[in-house]
Amino acid sequence: MAPGNFTHGLTGVNLQMDETTTLTLWLSILTVCLIVVVSRLVQGGVSQLRHIFNLKTDSVQQAYWSRNGTWIWPWLKRRLIYAPLGKKRHNRNFQMARLDMGILPSRLHTLLLTLYILSNIIYCLFLDYKSCNRTAVLAELRGRTGHLAFVNMMPLIVFAGRNNTLIPLLRVSFDTFNIFHRWIGRLVAVEAIAHTAAWMAAKNVADRMSHQQDGMMRAIQDNTFLAWGLASLLAMVFILIQASSAIRHLAYETFLHLHQALAIIAFLAAAVHGHMGQLPLTNYVYVTIALWFLERAIRWGRIIYHNFGISSSTHVTVEALSEACRVTFHLKRPWQVRPGCHVYAHFPTLTWSLSSHPFSIAWYDIQDNPFRSPEDEKLPITISDLRSPLPARTSNSITLIMSKKSGMTAKLHARASAAPSGVIKIKGYLEGPYGGLESMHSYGTVILFAGGVGITHQMPHVRDLLQSYNDGTSAVRKVILVWSVRSQDAFEWIHPWMTEIFQMPHRQQVLKVLLFVTKPRHAGDVVSRSNQVRMYGGRCKPERIVEEEFEKRVGAMAVTVCGPGAFADEVRGAVREKVQDGVVDFVEESFSW
Repeated sequence: MAPGNFTHGLTGVNLQMDETTTLTLWLSILTVCLIVVVSRLVQGGVSQLRHIFNLKTDSVQQAYWSRNGTWIWPWLKRRLIYAPLGKKRHNRNFQMARLDMGILPSRLHTLLLTLYILSNIIYCLFLDYKSCNRTAVLAELRGRTGHLAFVNMMPLIVFAGRNNTLIPLLRVSFDTFNIFHRWIGRLVAVEAIAHTAAWMAAKNVADRMSHQQDGMMRAIQDNTFLAWGLASLLAMVFILIQASSAIRHLAYETFLHLHQALAIIAFLAAAVHGHMGQLPLTNYVYVTIALWFLERAIRWGRIIYHNFGISSSTHVTVEALSEACRVTFHLKRPWQVRPGCHVYAHFPTLTWSLSSHPFSIAWYDIQDNPFRSPEDEKLPITISDLRSPLPARTSNSITLIMSKKSGMTAKLHARASAAPSGVIKIKGYLEGPYGGLESMHSYGTVILFAGGVGITHQMPHVRDLLQSYNDGTSAVRKVILVWSVRSQDAFEWIHPWMTEIFQMPHRQQVLKVLLFVTKPRHAGDVVSRSNQVRMYGGRCKPERIVEEEFEKRVGAMAVTVCGPGAFADEVRGAVREKVQDGVVDFVEESFSW
């Protein structure tokens, strides 16, 4: 067959092998998901048993649950599940010439990504090399790489969604799926480049044999099928460049809007390319586009339902604090908020676009407030009218702490600071809640590490654990809150909530607070108030705290952290040193995108 026949259509493409590789790829993804589901079910079953048996036990009786029952699971946690790629660094960003170069995947993430990428490489190179026609091999490579690029578009989009159903099913955080999204996106772009390169190589051979000088450019200009494919490729290459960590973190909102626009161009152009060429997996692209629009529709549905009523909408109170704002959203409809949840805050008067920066819910109030319906809003006429009770309604308020950085948070802080009272009311709305996958109720000892504004993630856990202890609905007997901040000014952020927590029953016998001020104004300012609230000057050393509390632990122990990457890596390292000595679980809340 002439070489020119292998430069267009499905000539030379091994459709049967393409379908086999597609099935194998999906089976590998399904296998990983099943393994995670089974492990989560086992973990959940153990946690439920531990929770039930320890509801009424004392500290001594919980000792059974503090010991590892097998060596395999603790070994896996230390060596694989909790392990960074190297010795220590995971969420600490690499810096080069003051540019943020991103983070390293964990050891488990690296293993899964390596296997996935290697499998794609093997599928692409599994060709009929016995063919004497070089262009036939190139045609098979062109078909295989294009085929896999179409297939990988679906997990690429699913993993990018905040409303990804795999998040609650597998109890895997959005941050983890976002890491996979970035690497699969790079894989799709490379496969698209290889797809185009294979066509160009075959076209070059055909042109040389037919003595054409500009056959490649003329083919693209005269063939809209090729032109649409080139448009999709160029959009993907541009995404590959602008999605690098250094560019992404320079101006994240600008990056995101450009990223989404380029992704739409890439997918739509790929769909037209597949439709015009009658390519087998064009339906994959259609489904991918539909999933993208469905996820966006769910986001808007959440926003509209929770924030807008018939005659009013969510209103926001912003209070300027030291280097931060306390932002309270008074919602129109009740939310089911769990400790550890985060939301996305949008302010139409500050920015025209939807925000993509997550904020941990620092506090939430749900209480019955008396009110009158519009029909009842009239002056009382009789004595009985004055004495009649007011009907009750549930009002929700959710409070965030927004650290002043750049962009929207800087504008918000400046506007609130400019007000005479330091408090303003503006329009805004929330999207969420997301996260909150882990419950701490089955552990006897819980250590909550927070760095800076990461305290917002831990405050709901503190209140929830104390309340569950008082209600007799959890196994918790010790809660240690560890907060590292630069100065005492940050204490103002959570002052009203800590006051409320300190007034809760049994707080002194359950809760211990350790405060670390890394840059105190005066040495005399760092003074411990009591044994339950201790203040220290200097850096927090997580390994020392974990070591001390591990020796005095009650039952199984959980350690959670939310804070800067370097701080979280130190806590991770401290936990890994203890997982083989007793039951210690680690939970990290991170927003690495």
